[in-house]
Amino acid sequence: MTDPAAPISRPITAGIVTALVGFTSSFAVVLTGLSAVGASTAQAASGLLALSITMGLACIVLAWRYRMPITSAWSTPGAALLAATGAVEGGWPAAVGAFLVVAVLILVAGLWPGFGRLIARIPSSIAQAMLAGVLLSLCLAPITGIAENPWGVLPVVLTWLVCARCASRWAVPLAFAAAAIVVAVDLFRTGASVDPALLIPSLELTAPTFTVGGLIGVALPLFVVTMASQNVPGVAIMRSYGYEVPWRPAMFVTGIGTALGAPAGGHAINLAAISAALAAAPEADPDPRRRWVAGVSTGGAYLVLGACSAAFAALVLLAPAAVIPAVAGLALFAAFGSAVQQAVAEPAERMPAVVTFLIAASGLSLAGISAAFWALIAGLVVRLVLTYRRRTSA
Repeated sequence: MTDPAAPISRPITAGIVTALVGFTSSFAVVLTGLSAVGASTAQAASGLLALSITMGLACIVLAWRYRMPITSAWSTPGAALLAATGAVEGGWPAAVGAFLVVAVLILVAGLWPGFGRLIARIPSSIAQAMLAGVLLSLCLAPITGIAENPWGVLPVVLTWLVCARCASRWAVPLAFAAAAIVVAVDLFRTGASVDPALLIPSLELTAPTFTVGGLIGVALPLFVVTMASQNVPGVAIMRSYGYEVPWRPAMFVTGIGTALGAPAGGHAINLAAISAALAAAPEADPDPRRRWVAGVSTGGAYLVLGACSAAFAALVLLAPAAVIPAVAGLALFAAFGSAVQQAVAEPAERMPAVVTFLIAASGLSLAGISAAFWALIAGLVVRLVLTYRRRTSA
């Protein structure tokens, strides 16, 4: 029987660890993605702040209301998608418009069961193949970075490798710490200084515009990867620990959070997937009825980290060539491996998945619409043709 007098500090600490691991493992991916679709340095920092605030509040609201260790996170696969998409027709305002559309789609998925079932009908193999293709170029950054800047990138990669062997949970955060040391050494060597104004967090609001390229090439793929790679696995992970996440309220809270953060540059928040286990597992607290405290603690820690968002953005701005892309690539290795595995797991789904992967990885852009959308369409068409051929021959 669980001791009711057990210290409450355990789930609080678990929540802080959850936030630290989640934030430091992928904030570089977020900044890279926002910058790729047209955000200035100040706008990207604003997006990081907006995401930290909205996902922190989402954690607190959901965990407190439902007494479960429900945690929210930014869409890391979605940020990787933005990085691979690049410039959007209509620039940064069009990207902000796409983020708002994603918020609406998340709300619809929660409020209208039929739409949720329609999204669920997209084969997982194709959705994961699209994600793997998007991630490929980013995952190559540590390799190409060694050639471009060996003295800056090698310490980061070696730190990640050693930590992946002995402390896998902290491998990427400690690789980021190594990158921070590299930046500090470079600043000392060059005598460069940091403008104090860069360290003050602020929200930069942008009026959204809506373009075909933004809606089809950004919003739709961003919504699909967020649902397939974050929300659905997040529910499954929580269920494995005995918690049944309330789907509609979770989609409502994350959808509203995405809508509120979008004008300030936040691309999407969702249910946490991998990091969800840090707050929901028995290690957070032996008593499952008290683990909700870890969810609240995670939210509070995200709010504190958000206050440091400008400093993290400044670190990225001051970093030597190839160092931060290397950290971002290392952060995505696990997601890339998982996406590839799920994409080709079923032999019958392998050919459509391969087509989807190759088109997404190609970076092809037609009619101002990104490769991710064309990859999704091509994969579905190939799957339909092959399935039809098998059915008629049967």
